Amino acid sequence: MTNAATTTNAPKAHATIHVMRADYANPVHAKALVHLLDAYACDPMGGAHPLSDFARANLVPALAARPQAYSVLAFDGEQAIGLVNCIEGFSTFACRPLVNVHDVAVLPSHRGQKVAEKMLALAESIAIARGACKLTLEVLQGNTGAYKLYQRLGFANYQLDPAMGQAQFMQKWLD
Repeated sequence: MTNAATTTNAPKAHATIHVMRADYANPVHAKALVHLLDAYACDPMGGAHPLSDFARANLVPALAARPQAYSVLAFDGEQAIGLVNCIEGFSTFACRPLVNVHDVAVLPSHRGQKVAEKMLALAESIAIARGACKLTLEVLQGNTGAYKLYQRLGFANYQLDPAMGQAQFMQKWLD
């Protein structure tokens, strides 16, 4: 799920925003990743429930153990303000990797300031370097701010043949 913007605050001058690929072995990055994902999980667009203790304790090592995963972080000075988690998949039709943008989160204090746009640009650069043919993501219908951002960045609803309609994102939890 993605959550680039659910509300927009008045733009503020944040000249110290830095976007970088997360280093899962860096304790500052690891702490920021868990903090930001938990903030997203607590947001209505993230389900409005905090991460489990299990997820908090195991998320970073689990991502680090998967070479197909990468994350992008944004900082305003020392404060972690944004996160993008990406997972590489594979397009059988293109016979090339694809990258699913799994999480996009920006703290409410920094929404509307192009933080998500900057993080997604780096995520895209990394995907291109990996030889990916496309980026994919899903967004809730009610998250109009994020939806407009993604459209502006070139994302479109997936379809093969307009006569068959757009693809629907579905899930089935496995216990």
